[in-house]
Amino acid sequence: MPLLQVLRPTLPILIGASIMLTLSMGLRQSLGIFMQPLTHDIGISVSHFTLALAVQNLAWGFLQPLAGAMTVRYGFRPIMVVGALAYIVGLVLMTTAHGLVSIMIGAGVLIGLSLACTANAIAMSVAARAVPETVRSTVLGMVSAAGSLGALLSAPIGQMLNEGFGWRVGLAGFVVLSVLMIPAALYAGGVDKIPLPKPAGDDIGNATAATAAKTAFGNASFVVMTCAYMVCGMQLVFLTTHLPSYLAICGLDPMLSAQTLGMIGGFNVLGSLFFGWAGQRWNKLALLGGIYILRSLALAWYFMLPATPGSTLLFGAIMGFLWMGVGPLVAGAVAEMFGLRWQAMIQGLAFMSHQVGSFLGAYGGGVIYDSLGSYTMAWRIGVALGLAGGIIQLAFALIRPAQPPLLKAA
Repeated sequence: MPLLQVLRPTLPILIGASIMLTLSMGLRQSLGIFMQPLTHDIGISVSHFTLALAVQNLAWGFLQPLAGAMTVRYGFRPIMVVGALAYIVGLVLMTTAHGLVSIMIGAGVLIGLSLACTANAIAMSVAARAVPETVRSTVLGMVSAAGSLGALLSAPIGQMLNEGFGWRVGLAGFVVLSVLMIPAALYAGGVDKIPLPKPAGDDIGNATAATAAKTAFGNASFVVMTCAYMVCGMQLVFLTTHLPSYLAICGLDPMLSAQTLGMIGGFNVLGSLFFGWAGQRWNKLALLGGIYILRSLALAWYFMLPATPGSTLLFGAIMGFLWMGVGPLVAGAVAEMFGLRWQAMIQGLAFMSHQVGSFLGAYGGGVIYDSLGSYTMAWRIGVALGLAGGIIQLAFALIRPAQPPLLKAA
């Protein structure tokens, strides 16, 4: 049966989830554009701004399992709508900020809360529930690809408004874009009307939240994936936070940072589609290990050479292809191991590790730069840990395939 025919009944849900994801991720990935003018204007340091983004990542990570568990009790729609509203308020606080407190609450706590309710884990869980298992990985790749378009839209708009009218107008433009998350969340929330498939004998579908979490952390394949996921977050958030600053230090055109983020967003689409397709056919955990290794090699190549517009855009293309392809692979692996009912929560548990890495990438990069006046040590640490995590993930996946659910429902 053609894929479009299979998906037609749930297209509004999938489109809503895709728009919600593309806005929540695209706006968040583009906040680094405003770091230099914002910090100079309101008198805070680079490390203070990156601390706010680090708090955002921790809030996102540690609230993600809670948001996932709440979807089981209250449904996806109310959780996603609350998240959309939190995003709008957070951006408004940033736009009107005159000191660190507003940045910390807006960019840190509120946007972090919103991402826990609107970003990858929730959007992927919505998509996974809406489609048959036979096309699940492919559809997850398609939603992730659509979610990658946000940086293509938000980064150039933000940079143009920033250069032409100042950073406050640029962030005000982001506020307008974020309002579109509300109708997207309402459409995606239609998934609440789709019944879950009947749990298999070993599925944890009828388990309590505590039993589901215990089952996940008793699964060696899940634990290794979760630990490697930390390095993923560290590398990516280091780039989205510090690449604009690094390019400014190198004396390159400020618009290049927006173009590079846009390049990342564009190639995200191709990478998400490819890895969604590949995850339907090959070992998802092994593919994750390969992504981490290739990313680390790309980081080493770029930062070892003098930065030029050409090398920067090529680097953006490579990293973009390897960026959000992780999303459908992690979501698909969790659904295969543990079923759909607790997918958002269990994926959130893995994502906590990712966000600890994100904290280290955002704040650690800022601290290293403030202390040493250079990003050299930061990227070297990112490369070393990325290679180690990728090799361990790949080796374990090939030696020990992902286990099925371990415990019967309690």
